[in-house]
This record gives sequence, structure tokens and C-alpha cells, in this order.
Amino acid sequence: MHDDVRAYVAAIPDETRALFEHVHGLITSEHPDAEMVQSYKMPTYVVGTHRLHVAAWKHGLSLYGWQDDDGFVERHPELYNGKGTLKLPVGHQIPDDEIRALVRSSLS
Repeated sequence: MHDDVRAYVAAIPDETRALFEHVHGLITSEHPDAEMVQSYKMPTYVVGTHRLHVAAWKHGLSLYGWQDDDGFVERHPELYNGKGTLKLPVGHQIPDDEIRALVRSSLS
């Protein structure tokens, strides 16, 4: 992990840190080959030419650069925030398999 990403992660609010760590674990379990860099001032997972950006905010995470090849937004319209943004609020109960599928379609 690059120093700028490490600093970003260290600054994540306590309310959001557990969610970030959980999603990070799901991403890296699906793509252990993903490089984590900073892009657009947020952690970005890179596999080949594919990128998945994950931004933390006080009440959750936002995902950018994702690909919805399996109907994720149709199954979870409450998470779609328009303009290519998914918002995962702290406390939202989304199955890990759903996040894993989104990661696979986004980084493969």
C-alpha cells in the first residue's frame, strides 16, 4: 500500500473504518493481485486496466468505477446515487456475496 493510501485509510472516521476494512477484505479476497493506489484523492484498486475507487465519508463508503454486469443496481436500487456512484451506508446489511460479485464484474 502506498504511503498516500495509508494516510487516507488512517484518517477514515472511526464510524466508517470497520466498513472500509470489511469491503477492503472482500476486494482483496476476490482480487489478491489488485494494486491499491491513490487516484482522485481516494483509494483505488487496480487490476490491469480496471479500477474501482472507494471513498470513505462519515456515514459510509462511496464506490466509483464499478461495473454492473450482474444486475446489482436492480437488486439494490437504494444504494445507487446516480452519476456512477454507489453509496454503502454504515449499518446497511448487504450480503458479502453481492459485494464480491460487484468486485468481480468491476475488476475482471
